[in-house]
Amino acid sequence: MTVAWQQAEFVLGAEGAYANPYTDVEVWADFTDDAGTTVRRPAFWDGERVWKVRFAPPSGGRWTWRTHSSVADPGLHAVTGELDVRPRAADSPNPFLRHGFWRMSPGGRNLVHADGTPALLVADTAWALPWRATEDAVRVYAADRAAKGFNAVLLMSLQPDMDARGPRDRTADEGFDVAFEDLPDGHLDRLRPSYFRYFDRLHAMLLEHGIVPVLQPVFQGFGWKGLRAAGAAVPSDEYGRYCRYLVARYGAAPAVWLVGADGSGSEPQIAAGGREIEEWDAYGQPTGVHYRPHSRNDAHQDAPWLDFQWCQTGHRGEHVPERVADMWRNLPAKAVANGEPTYENTGEHGRAEGWWQGHEAWSNLCAGGTMGVVYGAAGLWQWRLHPAEPGHQPFFLAPDTGWREALDFAGSHHVGMIAHILAGLPLADMTPDWQLTFAPRGLSVPGLLYVTYAERGGPLRIHPDTDHAVPRPYRVYDPRTGEITGTGHRQEGDLVLPDAGGAPRVFICNTAWAPDKPGSPA
Repeated sequence: MTVAWQQAEFVLGAEGAYANPYTDVEVWADFTDDAGTTVRRPAFWDGERVWKVRFAPPSGGRWTWRTHSSVADPGLHAVTGELDVRPRAADSPNPFLRHGFWRMSPGGRNLVHADGTPALLVADTAWALPWRATEDAVRVYAADRAAKGFNAVLLMSLQPDMDARGPRDRTADEGFDVAFEDLPDGHLDRLRPSYFRYFDRLHAMLLEHGIVPVLQPVFQGFGWKGLRAAGAAVPSDEYGRYCRYLVARYGAAPAVWLVGADGSGSEPQIAAGGREIEEWDAYGQPTGVHYRPHSRNDAHQDAPWLDFQWCQTGHRGEHVPERVADMWRNLPAKAVANGEPTYENTGEHGRAEGWWQGHEAWSNLCAGGTMGVVYGAAGLWQWRLHPAEPGHQPFFLAPDTGWREALDFAGSHHVGMIAHILAGLPLADMTPDWQLTFAPRGLSVPGLLYVTYAERGGPLRIHPDTDHAVPRPYRVYDPRTGEITGTGHRQEGDLVLPDAGGAPRVFICNTAWAPDKPGSPA
């Protein structure tokens, strides 16, 4: 017995022996409920003669299942079973058990849960966590990020640099765990199940804290140390097969698939991986591409597997929300975000520090990055073990900083605060709107919501011709603290939301707020 949207696992035992089970055998299972709904899930090899199938039932009731295999092995093929499922847990503190996994909104611009509840990605960048972090460290990390409001984290699923060398020890300087024995040769054939069993435990800790893994298969760009990342070198069929493996192992839990990263987007591996994810991810979780700074950010724009495009704006400490605005205009419509602003304190203390990160996040959001916001800290993304660990490029490090020190950088508080301020709002398919008020940047869901960020605060003036389109109830927030500094309910013709000015402010007008129940500070 399980509950809807909760992962169940089924273990299969092969009777035959295979030279390379990862490459030579394909196994999948069809799960069917009494209404005839079928969910197909790929299985994954987990060492020796063991395969596993993971399945999250999208609804309650009785589900039956039957396996299929590319080989006539009675331990893998035509194995059957059934599963009794309770309806989704409407009172669960876990939003994914209450509402289902993330998918794209009807207009394709935002995240929603399976039941239509709006969501906003607020992501951290801990790229190296899967192959550097220990279980004790991830407990600390996940608790910190969840408390600050983060609900996602960008991860390299494996150490991608073909020329990186170091001990296979997560606690040793320059050490890392290895997912494929043949990655240094530009291949993904010799998979190590023990690596993924360890990552299973880290993965579960993140999810327990409400943090969704944004899984990147193999980097196309810089990688970890700039030592020949394998993502643009491995054969496309091997890249696609690995994407299927990730879907099999981690796709029956909340996930985002970052099929390409830090490249041009045109690398053939990306399309191969995107097609494989589209075929095998029965839940339709978001799939997209993250680009290098000097890129057009529009590869595969019309591909059916593509849900989002993420730019990056480099590492110099400059605000460039225009890149997000440009991506918004690309058609057909896809969700967009700045997936990699300047890392806090990268290269030197003070660069992109503190409130710089909050301003960057609100600016990108209101420019059209409505899928969400992403933050990164130097020293954390590499998972530098301690402030003196050698072997990393100084340009990308915060001086005298390891992952634990970087966890406390002030900017993470400001970015995480966005989740608290926007919680529960009708965000689905909000669009940039420059016409409703005399403000530099804003977002609108017609008839429901208006959000604008003012870098220096001051009164918000509504255009007389659009008075009717701006919801009457409003709140004014200090985005640095989440404090509500003003609240009210406008009358017709009242065209000013008051604020003294001199500090950052977020103005939110929301039809659902009753005038006599302004709520409490976030």
